[in-house]
Amino acid sequence: MTTTTAMILLGVGLAIIAGLAAYAYTLRQEVQRRRAFREEEAQRARDNCLENLELVASALLQEQVDVTEGAWRCKVLLEILDPQLMERSPFRAFGEVHARTRHLHTHSAREALTPKQRMQEDRERLAVEDEMREAVLEAARVAAEFRRRWPQGLH
Repeated sequence: MTTTTAMILLGVGLAIIAGLAAYAYTLRQEVQRRRAFREEEAQRARDNCLENLELVASALLQEQVDVTEGAWRCKVLLEILDPQLMERSPFRAFGEVHARTRHLHTHSAREALTPKQRMQEDRERLAVEDEMREAVLEAARVAAEFRRRWPQGLH
């Protein structure tokens, strides 16, 4: 191999290495950009959940929403934020109302019931609401406070 050939191959090799390094750098920048975007999206989603949690808790406390509906909504929002939140004693009332009323029909399935069946389900729901009202309202107060203390209140 001549010196000229070796120098040409060295130059081509260095050019390839430089090109690959530049490509690797742009890929790394894209990964960082996407990671930052995902983190921003996650933060926006958490903020939205927290805002909705505060709104639903406030609506519960002001009796603008049924105990059952408010408990279900709070449960879902807390589970979105962190599924372990439902294991905390102040929030268990939301889970209990959900567990005791999840078999009841809603929307079009409720419309398909006879008036007698609807009345029976309403009685059952109202009995759960009467029994759980104070616990759910206390859980709503804790949820509203939890939102104000976020993220310190998480752990």
